[in-house]
Amino acid sequence: MRELAVRVRTADVVDAMGRSHRHPCHLIDLRSPTPGRLLFGPAITISYLPSCQKALPTDRYNFSSLFQEAVRDGGRGRVLVLASNGYPDASLGGGGKLAQLDVHGLAGVLTDGRLRDFSQLSEYGFAAYCRGEAVRWGGDIITPFEANRTALVSGVVVRPGDYVFADSSGAAVIPAPEVREILEEANRVVIEEGRVDEQIRPEGGSGQGPKE
Repeated sequence: MRELAVRVRTADVVDAMGRSHRHPCHLIDLRSPTPGRLLFGPAITISYLPSCQKALPTDRYNFSSLFQEAVRDGGRGRVLVLASNGYPDASLGGGGKLAQLDVHGLAGVLTDGRLRDFSQLSEYGFAAYCRGEAVRWGGDIITPFEANRTALVSGVVVRPGDYVFADSSGAAVIPAPEVREILEEANRVVIEEGRVDEQIRPEGGSGQGPKE
């Protein structure tokens, strides 16, 4: 499936999804410390809530514990999706915490919140896409509270096992049972658009009008 994925862009995947689904599946306005890397793989999820030591004690509700729960059945090639649940400007992780993704062989991370330490994240072997870079620790604002449950990320539903596709233009979420079908359709979108482009441009021309 990755061979199909590397031939398309997020827009192609969204177009393909739109031919069989009406629900929103895409995220835009993302930033990345690894903008040239394709992020593709089945999702595991961690959702965050406002920090509360009484309701969510940090000896249980912390990134390391929830991450270990998320990768309990294996992490290699998977995409960690972090749901900020209404706190898009808070930091959900940084170079130290997210080093665990590299150790477990994850494909990368997608979040609708912010991440810290872009320069450090760019040195890891995974891809990362988020709302932007944070400069402040976010643990006093939000804390992880559950893993591998259905999450809502920028209005997009992500179920564990759904496939995440992200590149420099945005991200899309594909239902797991349909991932091959959607990627094949996205490849057809590319072919169709290429044919339209050939019809519009004169043979051997640049597509530009005459110069004055």
